[in-house]
Parts: sequence; structure tokens; C-alpha cells
Amino acid sequence: MSAEMVIRRAVAEDAERLTGMVHASGAYQGQYAPIIVGYRVTAEDVARHEVFLAEDGEGRLLGFYSLWPDVPELDLLFVADDAQGRGIGRLLVEHMLDRARQVGLSDVRVVSHPQAEGFYRSVGAERAGTVPPTPPKVTWERPELWFRTG
Repeated sequence: MSAEMVIRRAVAEDAERLTGMVHASGAYQGQYAPIIVGYRVTAEDVARHEVFLAEDGEGRLLGFYSLWPDVPELDLLFVADDAQGRGIGRLLVEHMLDRARQVGLSDVRVVSHPQAEGFYRSVGAERAGTVPPTPPKVTWERPELWFRTG
């Protein structure tokens, strides 16, 4: 991981790049592809939620997350496929937990992609159960996990 990596608040102009990262994710290929068909991160999403992104020193998007304090839920967390395994996801989760504490949250829910459950558990989330399928887009159960911010 670059020592020059920065995590900053996303702005409306970042929405297309964030959408591109979602659609380029190798995690949402094959059976998991339907969930992101037509999905967009919009300028309104960026303005309404706590959306932060990680960039390298050259401005390359490495990852991002979207925290919804009113729910409270971590709605999205993505790391570029070619940047995975370098600690970026862990740093984004740490940042998200700090941000959650700043806005007064004691817990944050995550409805995880099945393949990401191990990652979330490795960074402190605890499994609470599963969320049933919601066809036609989601035809599989998803792990439900919770982070404690304290």
C-alpha cells in the first residue's frame, strides 16, 4: 500500500467513478451479477450519506465506503480488485468506525456479500444471522453482521 494513500469525503463528481468500481468488481460476476444491474452511486447518494473514498498519491481510486447513519448501516464497501490484499479494506473499515463514533453510532449493521463475510469478521464484525433472498435480483441468503463502535 502506498504511503501516499488518502481517505477523503467523496463529492458529487466522484459518483461515476464509484459506480464504475461497483460494476468492475469481480465479486459481482456470475450468479451475483444481477444485484448490481442498473445500480448507480449518484451525486445525491454522495451528498446524503457518509461516503468516503481512498485514493493513491496519483488520484487513483482504491476503494470506498458508504455509511448510512440514520439506519445505521454500512451500505457499500469496495476495494478495487487489483488493490485487494494490501490493507485498504481494513483502513476503510477503521475509518468508517471512527466516523460512526463521530456521528453518535454505537453499532453499524452490514448485510454482506457472502464472499466478504470472512473479511468483515476479520476486522471485528460479529455475525447476527442471515438476510433472506429478495428475488429477482438477490436469489441467495446474505450474512448479517454488526460492528460495535465502542
